[in-house]
Amino acid sequence: MPYLERDGDVHLLFLGTKDSAENPENRFHPEWIDATHALLDEVEATSGPSALVTTATGKFFTNGLDTDWLFANLDRITWYLDRVHTLYTRLLTFPMATIAAVQGHAFGAGAMLATAHDFRVVRADRGFYCLPEVNLNMPFTVGMSALVTGRLPKQTAIEAMTTGRRFGGADAVTAGIADVAVSENEVLSSAVERAAALTSTHGPNLAGIKRGIHADVLAALNTPTGESNFSFGNQ
Repeated sequence: MPYLERDGDVHLLFLGTKDSAENPENRFHPEWIDATHALLDEVEATSGPSALVTTATGKFFTNGLDTDWLFANLDRITWYLDRVHTLYTRLLTFPMATIAAVQGHAFGAGAMLATAHDFRVVRADRGFYCLPEVNLNMPFTVGMSALVTGRLPKQTAIEAMTTGRRFGGADAVTAGIADVAVSENEVLSSAVERAAALTSTHGPNLAGIKRGIHADVLAALNTPTGESNFSFGNQ
């Protein structure tokens, strides 16, 4: 399960640990989503200079949707996807600078989670950013499509969404997915250094600025998912 640490004024949200037997890939189980929101509540309640770095340990930053839970609960798929969307809207409007320290693979909804942060630091030597939905015969929701096309350069979004390409660290920077690629042992420290320089921006004004920047994406993410805009398995 996710947990918090702190480095000065920078909050560190760990999506999970590599030795976690229950969720080693940090997939979006409903309980995991609830736990993540609870930790974000705790961070958001902080007064004074603050910033947020999201990271993980081990092979995966996050592997996205919890497909085991999803296939066992297909009657709740639209509820589940809308719940996933709340993580993106939360981060897009978070009242402090947010940086994803992507130390491993970020796939599907997990790649989108990184995309919902203000900035991204990725590992140069290993770890892929990938949207495999096209190869899984799984459509993007209206909100997910808007998030990717709104946050990435258009041609990068087209390639990522229509080919399922796996972008390595250097390629992710070139494509405009990530801001910088560094060595494995520098991912977290680099993200913390960047976040520490932005702690003074914490506050409702920053949240308002972000709401203006991401207005169209937020509107799409807040559109309830239904049969008219998502039809799993029939594409």
